Amino acid sequence: SLCQKKRFLTMFHTTTTAATTILIIASTTSMMFSRNAALAFTTTSRTMSRRTFRSGLQMSAKPGQAEVVLVGCGAPNRGMGWYHGIQMLEGRCPSAALDYIIEPWFLGAGADSEPGQEFATWQAEVLKEHPDVGFGTSLSELPEPKAPRLALISGRTADNPRLLEEAIANGCKTIYLEKPGAPTVVELEGMAESAKKAGVEVLMGYNKNVCKYVRKTREFAATQPGSITTFVSNNAYENSPESLGECFERNAEGMLKNMAIHELALLASFYDVTVDNIAKVEADKEFSSCQTLKGPSGKEFTDFDKIKFTITTKTGQTVSVQADRCGGTDSYATVSSGEGEELFRYYMPDEEDKVNVAALEKKYPTAMPYFFTQDPDYVTVKERVAKHTSDGSEATGVATIGVAVDTLKVAEYLTPILQEQLK
Repeated sequence: SLCQKKRFLTMFHTTTTAATTILIIASTTSMMFSRNAALAFTTTSRTMSRRTFRSGLQMSAKPGQAEVVLVGCGAPNRGMGWYHGIQMLEGRCPSAALDYIIEPWFLGAGADSEPGQEFATWQAEVLKEHPDVGFGTSLSELPEPKAPRLALISGRTADNPRLLEEAIANGCKTIYLEKPGAPTVVELEGMAESAKKAGVEVLMGYNKNVCKYVRKTREFAATQPGSITTFVSNNAYENSPESLGECFERNAEGMLKNMAIHELALLASFYDVTVDNIAKVEADKEFSSCQTLKGPSGKEFTDFDKIKFTITTKTGQTVSVQADRCGGTDSYATVSSGEGEELFRYYMPDEEDKVNVAALEKKYPTAMPYFFTQDPDYVTVKERVAKHTSDGSEATGVATIGVAVDTLKVAEYLTPILQEQLK
């Protein structure tokens, strides 16, 4: 034992009240470690991830890259955060280095669930290919940033206000916030104010703002004075009370704050649609449907399963939105004459993008289909935000939190008006 002491210079501290013996491997100096300096690690994911973050993990961000923290990864093949992570790990966003993945549920209380076990399998695969990626359960576990830090928050909407505050407190220069940003306008305005005071910029994941089909539709409409543009969004839920009831409960904020929020962001960004500037809104009663259905919990939820409406602004613009939970997987936009004749239609994905969709479906056969149709746009938004974080380049076309506030105000304003018109 004397030889071992000389060889390792190891000091043991044993207490009579603790259930864990803390072993500290000392350096060859004569430095003395106090009991308070020793960190007792348990076998929980939270503690293990904290140790990983602070034990010599090599940051993967290179010069010209942002150090990205993915917050709220979600389940493999189902979570939007997971797909963001996949795109960065594959190197498709050159200015983004995915250094940390924060997943409170599947690395915590949900670890033993079936999705939690799937997450653990995926985590092991990631670490095999990318050993420098750190996994943890809380932003508070992060070390100090070594490069401009970007938090990509893709958790539950209800958690976003807290997660944004934690991102600010833990060295994030920029925050990429998934839609709609917060459950209510009041909360989102408070988040915007907190970020402003801290000097942290918040940009939104409204990917349709940079979509090819939106750009081409707007370009055509600009050549047709007096025309009306309609943005159409579809999901592929089964048209049954059980399927829609589950959808209503899981997306309890409502269709206009969830599925159709991307279209409302387009209206706020490009058509001057704000609550103060809306002159008139008209629901298409023949197309639209609002139902009250029971979710898996047995509680009832009232929401649109499909909605179409037209907004006229006080400044003279007219634009329409159509959303259908059971309409399929494609999104598209049309331009019609003032008399209602369709002049132009452009789909997402278009023929060129369908090749990419087919390849992704083969590579990730159990993933959500909408990931693939919007795949290039997710890359575009992340890359622009990451590059902006790294070198200050303008994030062209990316919505700010100010646009998100205006968008959420419009959603809250329209929902009761449209529900009343459909009675």
